[in-house]
Amino acid sequence: MNSKYAPLFEPLKLKNGIELKNRFVLSPMITNSSTAEGHVTEEDELYHARRADSAPIQVTGAAYIEPYGQLFEYGFSVSDDRTIPGLAKLADAMKKDGSRAILQLTHAGRFSNQAILDLGVVYGPSFMELNVPVKHQVLPMSKRKIDAVIRQYADATRRAIKAGFDGVEVSAAQRLLIQTFFSKFSNQREDEYGRDTLENRSRFGLEVIQAVSDVIKEEAPEDFIFGFRGTPEETRGSEIGYTVDEFLEFMDRAEEIADIHYLAIASWGRDIYQNEVRAEGPNKGRLVNEVVYEHVKGRIPMMATGGVNSPDKALEALDHADMVGASSPFITEPDFVNKLEEGREDEIDLQFTIDELDDLKIPKAAFKDIVRMMDYGEGLPKETRDELRQLAEEK
Repeated sequence: MNSKYAPLFEPLKLKNGIELKNRFVLSPMITNSSTAEGHVTEEDELYHARRADSAPIQVTGAAYIEPYGQLFEYGFSVSDDRTIPGLAKLADAMKKDGSRAILQLTHAGRFSNQAILDLGVVYGPSFMELNVPVKHQVLPMSKRKIDAVIRQYADATRRAIKAGFDGVEVSAAQRLLIQTFFSKFSNQREDEYGRDTLENRSRFGLEVIQAVSDVIKEEAPEDFIFGFRGTPEETRGSEIGYTVDEFLEFMDRAEEIADIHYLAIASWGRDIYQNEVRAEGPNKGRLVNEVVYEHVKGRIPMMATGGVNSPDKALEALDHADMVGASSPFITEPDFVNKLEEGREDEIDLQFTIDELDDLKIPKAAFKDIVRMMDYGEGLPKETRDELRQLAEEK
């Protein structure tokens, strides 16, 4: 191994005693290869089995906890017990080489594109009328609906445990339902979940965390991992949805009620791990990851994500994190980490040809809905993205 990259291969111990052999994480990526009902397919299993040795922690793409929270047409479902057998096969595939398999639990709220197309309506903190992907309404969630969704997160956690996953990750990033309750842009409520105070905007997310934590304590093995994914700041020009300081206060409250074993930072755009704080205040202009890491270091292991697609970027991201998450590189280079560890970094190649498709086990339907997101983030070379786009069009 090139000694330059040695920090990426230092072991890391989580609070529950699990020791990870290096600092890499396979981050969530939807391949759109499940059934229309959200059941795991053989293509899903083969894709993840090929990457079972890619990183010591592996997080699935978004698994929706109810149909009204479904974002991708052929994503995983964890919304009822019928999904457990397939999820068990997926967990086995991910764990076959000793990695820890994490099921990401999501509710896309007003961005549940598939729910809009299938059901004609979605839910969120407040009423909205939107035109994308088609004209539709966002219905405000009643207290009864809020309680139901919290139970769905708890039930999804139970299913993950029964399916043999090593942990769950609650995603509250990138305008998913939990994040929209926290945002003053999306939340116009005037009740106990409303926008007037940080306590009220935090309430829904904290109640979800509490419910998931309770199930883990009651039903999961002692070494079960609880991860949380969030976007630390939301701004639109000079307007502020919430500040990084408010996000850190939310994390402090979350830590008081649950054992959170890692915090993953996620946002929009290119090279997210280099994002700077935009809101006015003492932290403006500083790296978001640096500010968050200063606050949680030594308490909650932090994962940097977004644009980590080379050894040097991984090393740079680790300056303000304990782990680095990557998704796009592992699509076309599942052996990224192994090559780096063996001193073969010159052999890392994120481009691919159609001839390599069988070895890479990339489903032909992969990235049906998110090629444009990969274009925006530029996680893979343009030539590779064009190959994937071609595959999607041929489906």
